[in-house]
Amino acid sequence: MKAVFNKTDLVAAVTTVQRAVSTKSSNHALEGILIKAKDSSAVLCGYDLDLGITTEIPAVIVEEGDIVLGARFFADMVKLMPDETITVETDDKLLTYITSGEAIYQIIGISSYEYPELPSFTTLQTFELEAGTLKSMIRDTFYAIGDNPAKPALMGALFDIDGGYLNLVSIDGFRMSVRREKVETEEKFEFILPKKTLGELLKINCADDSVVTVVVGKKHAVFKIEGYSVLSRLIEGKYVSYKDTIPKGSATSLTIETRKIISSVERMSLLTSDKMQQPVHFVVADEGIKMFCTTAVGKANDSIETPFEGEELEIGFNNRYMLDAVKNVNADKLVFEFNGPNRPLKILPVDGDSFLILVVPMRI
Repeated sequence: MKAVFNKTDLVAAVTTVQRAVSTKSSNHALEGILIKAKDSSAVLCGYDLDLGITTEIPAVIVEEGDIVLGARFFADMVKLMPDETITVETDDKLLTYITSGEAIYQIIGISSYEYPELPSFTTLQTFELEAGTLKSMIRDTFYAIGDNPAKPALMGALFDIDGGYLNLVSIDGFRMSVRREKVETEEKFEFILPKKTLGELLKINCADDSVVTVVVGKKHAVFKIEGYSVLSRLIEGKYVSYKDTIPKGSATSLTIETRKIISSVERMSLLTSDKMQQPVHFVVADEGIKMFCTTAVGKANDSIETPFEGEELEIGFNNRYMLDAVKNVNADKLVFEFNGPNRPLKILPVDGDSFLILVVPMRI
């Protein structure tokens, strides 16, 4: 194989597909990047048996062929090359020369025959949405994805498509986050995407208005974004019936400025830590919310004036869980709905239904 690449194209492709490469595997080939050169382009692939990222970039193909090169070394080499073109050439003994200007690297490649094929699957459903919308939905729900191996279904986010809407749901047992956007499909289906894949989708460099095509099978899904294809194994199992956990109605409700609640909880947080975790008390009474937190370090108090409807209330929350909830919404104002001191807080937008967050209280 012999191919000549534009450095910018090659660095961007290698940097992205490298994120799907296995860091440690019994199959040494999975620790490398597969390069397939044919016609006037080259396909690059990283794969760890759960996640695969591929892309195709233009190249001058002097001799067609394929090779697997160690991901970390290859990525570092191409980034440091001096010229705007990089030549990758390999011989029959897998000896590979990477050349740019006067700089030459010589490394041993791995046969592509040792590289496993990415799984193919029968398409069951497909839909499209803008990349900016998808990334916004992932960012808003990512913090609430669980990390308990005893509950594997919660270690990913649920894609629940129903009635022309996509609900992206994450639950970790202490909070739940739901983002809702319209999609052009009338089919009803759902699947669970692992947290790692969601993180990699956030890192794909693409325009916000570019179209993401999502192809879903029984055990895998593929996200096609601006020349990149992200293939992921799906998490099997049944997700929590999240709609049944949403409290109906409210005993106490109020509208509050997002900036103010963030600032107040951050002030309370100065007295808490992982080793010294105490609830932040919220007292809804009179003309708003009074907050206080008492720890071995001392005591903090604050208040926010805002009218409320319904019953007076005192409730406690983990400061980090509350901050995660209110920081990961794109809204200037929020609606807080309470149903007593031992029931989850429901956080909603002032208008519409683009998001819903539940935060479980701490006992006080």
